[in-house]
Formats: sequence, C-alpha cells, structure tokens
Amino acid sequence: MKKNIGTLDRVARSMIGLILIAVIIFVPQPLWVKIILGIIAAFSFFQAFMSWCLWYQIIGKNTCPVE
Repeated sequence: MKKNIGTLDRVARSMIGLILIAVIIFVPQPLWVKIILGIIAAFSFFQAFMSWCLWYQIIGKNTCPVE
C-alpha cells in the first residue's frame, strides 16, 4: 500500500475516530448504532495510522508530500 494521505488528513481522520468513540461511550443509543459507529471509527483509525485510503487510491488523489 502506497501512502496517499498527508498529515492534515491523518489528523482529521484521527479526530473523527476519537469523536465517534466518544459518541459511542457517552451518548445512549441502540447497540446496532454503536456497532456501526465503532466500525467507522476503526476504519478511520486504520486510515490515519496506515496513511492509506482506498477511495483516494481509486480516484488517484494523493495528499502525501512524500513520493
């Protein structure tokens, strides 16, 4: 997997993951909603830590300054 996410995108995706985890913990909601939000949060963290986004790869976008 070639890196295609820059620092700003990585920080944004990490923040999205953290916000979703906070929503899961502190906002009462049905279990199925928590599971869906947990999957989205995990995917956001995966993208942030791997610096790789499938959608960016499909459309050919690259925000990573290092080639």
